[in-house]
Amino acid sequence: MADRSLEGMALPLEVRARLAELELELSEGDITQKGYEKKRSKLIGAYLPQPPRVDQALPQERRAPVTPSSASRYHRRRSSGSRDERYRSDVHTEAVQAALAKHKERKMAVPMPSKRRSLVVQTSMDAYTPPDTSSGSEDEGSVQGDSQGTPTSSQGSINMEHWISQAIHGSTTSTTSSSSTQSGGSGAAHRLADVMAQTHIENHSAPPDVTTYTSEHSIQVERPQGSTTSRTAPKYGNAELMETGDGVPVSSRVSAKIQQLVNTLKRPKRPPLREFFVDDFEELLEVQQPDPNQPKPEGAQMLATRGEQLGVVTNWPPSLEAALQRWGTISPKAPCLTTMDTNGKPLYILTYGKLWTRSMKVAYNILHKLGTKQEPMVRPGDRVALVFPNNDPAAFMVAFYGCLLAEVVPVPIEVPLTRKDAGSQQIGFLLGSCGVTVALTSDACHKGLPKSPTGEIPQFKGWPKLLWFVTESKHLSKPPRDWFPHIKDANNDTAYIEYKTCKDGSVLGVTVTRIALLTHCQALTQACGYTEAETIVNVLDFKKDVGLWHGILTSVMNMMHVISIPYSLMKVNPLSWIQKVCQYKAKVACVKSRDMHWALVAHRDQRDVNLSSLRMLIVADGANPWSISSCDAFLNVFQSKGLRQEVICPCASSPEALTVAIRRPTDDSNQPPGRGVLSMHGLTYGVIRVDSEEKLSVLTVQDVGLVMPGAIMCSVKPDGIPQLCRTDEIGELCVCAVATGTSYYGLSGMTKNTFEVFPMTSSGAPISEYPFIRTGLLGFVGPGGLVFVVGKMDGLMVVSGRRHNADDIVATALAVEPMKFVYRGRIAVFSVTVLHDERIVIVAEQRPDSTEEDSFQWMSRVLQAIDSIHQVGVYCLALVPANTLPKTPLGGIHLSETKQLFLEGSLHPCNVLMCPHTCVTNLPKPRQKQPEIGPASVMVGNLVSGKRIAQASGRDLGQIEDNDQARKFLFLSEVLQWRAQTTPDHLLYTLLNCRGTIANSLTCVQLHKRAEKIAVMLMERGHLQDGDHVALVYPPGIDLIAAFYGCLYAGCVPITVRPPHPQNIATTLPTVKMIVEVSRSACLMTTQLICKLLRSREAAAAVDVRTWPLILDTDDLPKKRPAQIYKPSNPDTLAYLDFSVSTTGMLAGVKMSHAATSAFCRSIKLQCELYPSREVAICLDPYCGLGFVLWCLCSVYSGHQSILIPPSELETNPALWLLAVSQYKVRDTFCSYSVMELCTKGLGSQTESLKARGLDLSRVRTCVVVAEERPRIALTQSFSKLFKDLGLHPRAVSTSFGCRVNLAICLQGTSGPDPTTVYVDMRALRHDRVRLVERGSPHSLPLMESGKILPGVRIIIANPETKGPLGDSHLGEIWVHSAHNASGYFTIYGDESLQSDHFNSRLSFGDTQTIWARTGYLGFLRRTELTDANGERHDALYVVGALDEAMELRGMRYHPIDIETSVIRAHKSVTECAVFTWTNLLVVVVELDGSEQEALDLVPLVTNVVLEEHYLIVGVVVVVDIGVIPINSRGEKQRMHLRDGFLADQLDPIYVAYNM
Repeated sequence: MADRSLEGMALPLEVRARLAELELELSEGDITQKGYEKKRSKLIGAYLPQPPRVDQALPQERRAPVTPSSASRYHRRRSSGSRDERYRSDVHTEAVQAALAKHKERKMAVPMPSKRRSLVVQTSMDAYTPPDTSSGSEDEGSVQGDSQGTPTSSQGSINMEHWISQAIHGSTTSTTSSSSTQSGGSGAAHRLADVMAQTHIENHSAPPDVTTYTSEHSIQVERPQGSTTSRTAPKYGNAELMETGDGVPVSSRVSAKIQQLVNTLKRPKRPPLREFFVDDFEELLEVQQPDPNQPKPEGAQMLATRGEQLGVVTNWPPSLEAALQRWGTISPKAPCLTTMDTNGKPLYILTYGKLWTRSMKVAYNILHKLGTKQEPMVRPGDRVALVFPNNDPAAFMVAFYGCLLAEVVPVPIEVPLTRKDAGSQQIGFLLGSCGVTVALTSDACHKGLPKSPTGEIPQFKGWPKLLWFVTESKHLSKPPRDWFPHIKDANNDTAYIEYKTCKDGSVLGVTVTRIALLTHCQALTQACGYTEAETIVNVLDFKKDVGLWHGILTSVMNMMHVISIPYSLMKVNPLSWIQKVCQYKAKVACVKSRDMHWALVAHRDQRDVNLSSLRMLIVADGANPWSISSCDAFLNVFQSKGLRQEVICPCASSPEALTVAIRRPTDDSNQPPGRGVLSMHGLTYGVIRVDSEEKLSVLTVQDVGLVMPGAIMCSVKPDGIPQLCRTDEIGELCVCAVATGTSYYGLSGMTKNTFEVFPMTSSGAPISEYPFIRTGLLGFVGPGGLVFVVGKMDGLMVVSGRRHNADDIVATALAVEPMKFVYRGRIAVFSVTVLHDERIVIVAEQRPDSTEEDSFQWMSRVLQAIDSIHQVGVYCLALVPANTLPKTPLGGIHLSETKQLFLEGSLHPCNVLMCPHTCVTNLPKPRQKQPEIGPASVMVGNLVSGKRIAQASGRDLGQIEDNDQARKFLFLSEVLQWRAQTTPDHLLYTLLNCRGTIANSLTCVQLHKRAEKIAVMLMERGHLQDGDHVALVYPPGIDLIAAFYGCLYAGCVPITVRPPHPQNIATTLPTVKMIVEVSRSACLMTTQLICKLLRSREAAAAVDVRTWPLILDTDDLPKKRPAQIYKPSNPDTLAYLDFSVSTTGMLAGVKMSHAATSAFCRSIKLQCELYPSREVAICLDPYCGLGFVLWCLCSVYSGHQSILIPPSELETNPALWLLAVSQYKVRDTFCSYSVMELCTKGLGSQTESLKARGLDLSRVRTCVVVAEERPRIALTQSFSKLFKDLGLHPRAVSTSFGCRVNLAICLQGTSGPDPTTVYVDMRALRHDRVRLVERGSPHSLPLMESGKILPGVRIIIANPETKGPLGDSHLGEIWVHSAHNASGYFTIYGDESLQSDHFNSRLSFGDTQTIWARTGYLGFLRRTELTDANGERHDALYVVGALDEAMELRGMRYHPIDIETSVIRAHKSVTECAVFTWTNLLVVVVELDGSEQEALDLVPLVTNVVLEEHYLIVGVVVVVDIGVIPINSRGEKQRMHLRDGFLADQLDPIYVAYNM
């Protein structure tokens, strides 16, 4: 390739330099790919042996060595930001690309997340405008040209629809040219990877792969050359063909993606799970076993290293103020500081004379002009804040020295721009803790601060109240002639406080004493060889750190001239500092590697650069291991401009220890600086292993020179007691010197840990009587006393016992296709603790023009690269739109704030990839089920293995004496006839409308007469025989009741069916049709209105309307009476069928005999003490279960009046039910969870107004929630709390429990103890064990008793697998025996085995005679301390959940509701949640109440909470709109319906994340 020949060609130096510039322009996006090719071929055309073959797929990242000998070839990259330049390393980039080249063949097999179209577009609308031809952007969407090298016109013709669809479905359409046969390359990095792959890097064995890629498919879809057809991708709701992330056309069913995910996860993870053990109850999380092959330090114990003697020169001043006085009086005209405007012109020159007089003026005013004479505001020793902008060093310098002269302590801080700056609150906390009451500032800054309407400066969030004092001379009074500041020798008083931001975002103040300040200046003067009147160019922040020490303090001690370059000028003109070095012939410059990088980018415009005057270029962030590449590159380019290698002096510093080490400027250019090429693998174990530079994962570090004069340095183990490291071990550097900080202001505990450390030898003896200070830097002292730094303590992440440095991971991520993707290199890396280990999170800002496909591909490549190079899995990778991460004052990323946003779910990423399957390796061992004890186990009397058998019963029906007239009759139809004769005008039913007025009512005789007419209609118009089935399709009301008794009078079997919803016929009508067909109804009775609806055009679209059975409309009844009323021959014949859709989505009908129906009514009558004089309010759906029985049957049996409130009416008037209860002074009321939720949500804010309307609930004795599930304790409690003010007694609220085999097993009656609540251990529950714990203990789950067992009901808890009885407080299936059990399922299929198993089960041992019905619910019985009505101790039944719904995961049994409760707590925007499993993957569906931008915030939070609380890894997170999770009439989630909808891709999700 032309590439290869370049290496061997002897190109002249200037051509090589020009090539390097070209490359940079391309990487910066300043010229197009085409322009680059053109200029490049022009440049090297003359030197090529044959005519160039212009290769369209030229790597955009090719590096041309600047000098043929240069070992470190400088590699330039897109990076114009403020953070990435610190991480540039060509060697590293090469390593990353090589690592990726290995993965090249095994392409992505992870399903791309699905994103709703609106979400994609909103993320950044401008991001999805088609690339225009002029910019020749390097986007996937633009066709890069054909083999002749002429760009095709297709770029301009990509239409919007295609562009957006491409962004959504990620179907990349870039064409690679025919001259490059590499398939599947996406952009330059792929191509570079190909080139890299050919250079034989692949013989290093790659570690096994964590991120999962298969070799079958390439993610790319090749297109014919130059084709410009635009494909529009299909929408979501259908199953047309669409492309998934792997480029294989599949039906757009989600199941394909899930299958993909499952295949991906089947591959082994890196760390094999070791054998764990499960303690009796505690599931112990796996502790990562140390790897036996891990490198261990082998060197001898290190010795402390001493710096040279601090040679005090005779004419050094005794204090810094004395120096200022000396220069201010003997050479007042000498320039001290020159400031620049944004055009790079000198704005102002501060001389030593002016600095001296103005500082005196400030000192005088601070001490004498604030407060009163008797009560000055500021006294010597007080702290004052210095708030000066970055472009005004002169005002800052005057104020700083003014404070020193006044002996007050300056606390320099950043200018607060808004009230909510990132981190500004913590700064306020620092000021408060330092007792700051005065802030010094400049005029311009004061004017720029945010003001309130009255013109006052508001108090910033978290800040103390401050007096703002402007220090400009014109605002100050002149000191009297006789006033002089008191200048004494440096002592131990505090000189100033420098702020430092910790890893967690808190801000600490490091105090520096006057003697430390002076000694530090002396040490720097000696180390740097400063002399009087030298010129120094300073680009750094002068308020703290290296910028303050060199540019404000040491410069004054030596009467030097500082040229200060503000950050704003650097942004406009990155070369400004180099120009100033040339212009002023400066001897010293203080810069960061960022400034060197910016200068490299811009230097092509500059011809006459000469850096030969520089004797020292101080690199302030030399301690960042990634600064080395900036230094090398800078030297390469500027060596020809007079820069000498020995001039570059990296230094290491920290707020606590000030300057830790600095490379001395030497005159000997032959001695090359120190280098270490360290194995990244070794570093993760804290061990130094020198590596050859060929190896992929290495870290090249440069030395930061020698220890400071007068200091001693050693390194200690980073955690635990400060024990000295061995010579080949990485530790935290510690320094013992006068020139360091002395404490964290006001924090004695933290001060002790940092500033008072006594390093120990291995024998435990301290190495010195003087304390050392921890610098926060990780490193080692190498041969010759050279100090090497490999990272910071703050950036340290310990994952499964191995140490990783955030900076290293940033560098690796940036080396992956950087110019394409990350916006200005802005990447944040931090760790979050999930499930007892740190997990790595990467957040990057993406370029505004990147597509979904770019993002996903970049993310997968980053995972591969980090895995290959660092051997660590990334837990979460999030991409946010450009410029959205919180910034530090100088434009970097505010890490702790970013982490905070991530954890609270307000980061709003536009893409997220979670990889919990690959990183979480410390889950408990999957449980192996133990074979249960069989019938051979000891069973003595009522004990099973030493415990009381879990059985209980309600009161015995036979022994209850009651004057129940209705008992004389076997059949309900007879009871109604008897009531119609004896109490004809007694009111049985009152139906309310939405306004709370009576819509309809029925007395005994009215009901009887109406039922007779309906019976005639059935016999005459319907020609029905007795025993025929009739479907009753009515809205909740009186008609339904009359139709039911009409059927009984005619001898037909009624089935109540919920009518179709007129606004939603398509989904509700098929259910009606199915019930009518499955129940084999011969006739369908309904109202006129519904009759029309069933035959309407909309209905015909949903079902086949021709197959309806005969439809009778009961609005038009015959006038006659029947000849006779049917009387059943046998109480065991069928009375009615009860059809219901279970929560698992199964339609099940059960048969209720006449005997069971009467027994049922009697049981409820006795439990609730129902008599004709009673009134009961019912707000339930009357179609199945207990709701139907209470609505239609109980009033006729017991004679009480039922006030009927259709739940649908509450949607228009939520207060309807409670107002009715209050108005009719009802004592007993029944409702469903959905009604309770409606009241809680809808009336939460209206309790006061309801009280004013006279709503009074104090008469309510029992308010029963009718349910077939575990009691929803949170809902019942919030309902009780909410309506307590309206007189509702908290003990009145209770729940009932019923199921298909027995419609009501428990129901809280009037007498009997209050319902009890217990707390059980959720982890034990997963193992089918019940372990009671205290309230509030970890993993505790509150369970409320499900009402009292009804009279005539017996319960036993049995093992669902072995069918043996279980002991008290054991979790098992609830079995029931009672007279009102249903007599079996009604099915067409005649599934006999299921029938006998559910309705006619016997225990495998113990009482093997009784026939039980199995409820299909897990629960346990517990004998309480309370007593029953009949004096026995009360047995409470606790329902845990349905067996059908329980999920078996990792051998444990999980109930969806527990996981859902955790998820709903995870973020304020999650309103509802449902979980289900699919192919052993846990799928979590959350409803989002908020903007779609928040959808992706939920993914990490949901994954975290399920891991933490349930030890489960979520496979798929689906974010949907409110109302998508289907809920049945009882308010239960239909999880299986949801699952089917998800798999058929019918949910229209906002976002679907597939966790890897």
